[in-house]
Amino acid sequence: MANCVQCGRKLPPFSFGKKLCPWCVQHEAAQRGELPENATQPVMPTPWTRTGNTLPIGITQILIGINATIFVFMVVAGNSVMDPSTKVLLRLGANFAPYTLSGEWWRLITYMFLHGGIIHIAFNMWCLWDLGRLSESLYGRWTYLGVYLLCGVGGGVASAWRGANPSVGASGAIFGLAGALIASFYLGEFSLPRFVIQSTLRSLVIFAVVNLGLGAAMPFVDNSAHVGGLVTGLILGALIAKVAPERDAGRRVLVWFAVFALVAGSAFWLQRSRSYFLHAARADRLLDQHKPDEAIAELQALIRQRPDYAPARYELALAYVHQDKLDEAEATLKQLLVISPNYNNARYTLAFLYLQREQYAEAGAMFTQFLKAEPDDPRAHFGLGMALAGQNNFPAAIAEYQKTIQLDEQTSGVYLQLGYAYAAQKKYDEAIAAFQKQQELGQDNRALELALADAYEAKGLKEQAGAVRQKAAQILAK
Repeated sequence: MANCVQCGRKLPPFSFGKKLCPWCVQHEAAQRGELPENATQPVMPTPWTRTGNTLPIGITQILIGINATIFVFMVVAGNSVMDPSTKVLLRLGANFAPYTLSGEWWRLITYMFLHGGIIHIAFNMWCLWDLGRLSESLYGRWTYLGVYLLCGVGGGVASAWRGANPSVGASGAIFGLAGALIASFYLGEFSLPRFVIQSTLRSLVIFAVVNLGLGAAMPFVDNSAHVGGLVTGLILGALIAKVAPERDAGRRVLVWFAVFALVAGSAFWLQRSRSYFLHAARADRLLDQHKPDEAIAELQALIRQRPDYAPARYELALAYVHQDKLDEAEATLKQLLVISPNYNNARYTLAFLYLQREQYAEAGAMFTQFLKAEPDDPRAHFGLGMALAGQNNFPAAIAEYQKTIQLDEQTSGVYLQLGYAYAAQKKYDEAIAAFQKQQELGQDNRALELALADAYEAKGLKEQAGAVRQKAAQILAK
């Protein structure tokens, strides 16, 4: 948050392009005689007369430093700057309902110090710099820290209630600061002139409304954490304003514990009402420990408790696939699509299952349905091409392979299958070119060398065919 160039007071949050605080603006207007006769200039303490700061830096700077340090650690450890892997975030403490509600409550704290990429952390830290410094100056260091952490926990509980995906980020706590300030400015008696309160309150409401709207419009944003943090902050801010506005330590501790009890009660109610998450958490860990039989038992227990919980059925199908129980996997995926027709991952997995079982017509139908929702998925186009080739529809298969290459030419095996399709149509020059391209990509194997040798022989190129067959024999010898 910037300071006034004239008096040094903090400007209201998000005062883009402004250099003077509202106090100095009114003071200059009074000097020019532009105010009504009965208008008075309110008294505000100057920033340099404040006392009581015992730390060399503020809590806000410490929080930003912790967030930045953890993010740098993640990047140095080899994670993507733009999009760290979900597995790593879960290992470091992301908030995920099956884990959190199964007893790992510490995730309600750790998740707010993790971020899903450089853009995520940069935006959150910018907001924290503005709202955090304002909150710290008005509430005092320790009340501010308590509000920040408790609102983050409240946002985490709301995220676990939704329970769809792992959640990370400081935004729940930041929305909580906005909520607390909105309630305190509206109800409280900060030692600030009324026009400053009105200006700041308007900025805070705009911030909350705009960012909640953006979160609702973006499917990858955990807006439930934002709402949970905001509501927790509104409650805290209102209680502080009404019960302990004068920095009374005893009263503020009581307020803090009252809201903590409310948040904790909500978390335990959520755990009891969604105890099926315990089965999900155990199943996930058992699969990681390569104990599929025990994981399947947990998932079956979960489904008996919550037959409509689609992720459990999908995980159960994958567990069956890993055990090569393809009939059970197929039946589970079909049941899932009846219960949740829009669960497109189930359609995708079922399509490859049909492909593995050489049920080409069924596989083609599933891939076609999947591509209606995900038209730019290269693996789905590749799978559809293989399904069409299995039905001897080679021109259509070639079109799908070419679409795959346009989307991602690194898709494993696509040039090999393209070569097979050309060879089936006796277009040997095109087949040879496709096989050679597969070699260039470094995806060489014996099947590729034999296919290339067959294409050379079909063209009458005996010498080249012999050399390639010799290479295939060397690969087999290895």
